[in-house]
Amino acid sequence: MSQEQYDQIPETLTLREVQFQVTVPGYRAQTLTIITTLTDPKTYSRQDIAELYGFRWNVELDIRAIKQTLHLDHARCKTPAMVRRELWVTLLAYNLIRKVIATAAAVHHKQPRQLGFTRACQSILASWMLLATGACRDVRGLYEMLLAQIAANEVANRPDRIEPRVLKRRRHRYPLMQRPRAALRAELTKT
Repeated sequence: MSQEQYDQIPETLTLREVQFQVTVPGYRAQTLTIITTLTDPKTYSRQDIAELYGFRWNVELDIRAIKQTLHLDHARCKTPAMVRRELWVTLLAYNLIRKVIATAAAVHHKQPRQLGFTRACQSILASWMLLATGACRDVRGLYEMLLAQIAANEVANRPDRIEPRVLKRRRHRYPLMQRPRAALRAELTKT
């Protein structure tokens, strides 16, 4: 943050504290406190804020989709400009896929979050292959079939799920390089 941006921040900030109970069958009720800048209780009720807080899981799923399904778990480019370009292209692809999912949901009277992102990616790639090879001449028919296929791939509704933040398995047999390459080479030549 530049000094100019920092100077534009107000000296004080009006906040609102909202408390609500979270009850999960089989567990004790838990009181959550949220601090928010949505200060008008008439416009944003306590229930609305609690519901928005519940949607945070969707953000976790979106980040996972971008990192795993679209392979942005690490940047492949070398220069900062190309890394930015890689990020923006991946986000563009993500938004386009979400747009196709939203269209499929609207056409087939479902909610977009009910439809699987990974399966939608696979379906879109398969339809592009049909177009690229010239195997399909009926583009409109292919698009309608694509939307039907995406709408058929519903994800299970698993409310109140709690998942640990751990990796199930290491991706590679070798540990990560956490020291300079020269130091590691020197270590290997000593033995």
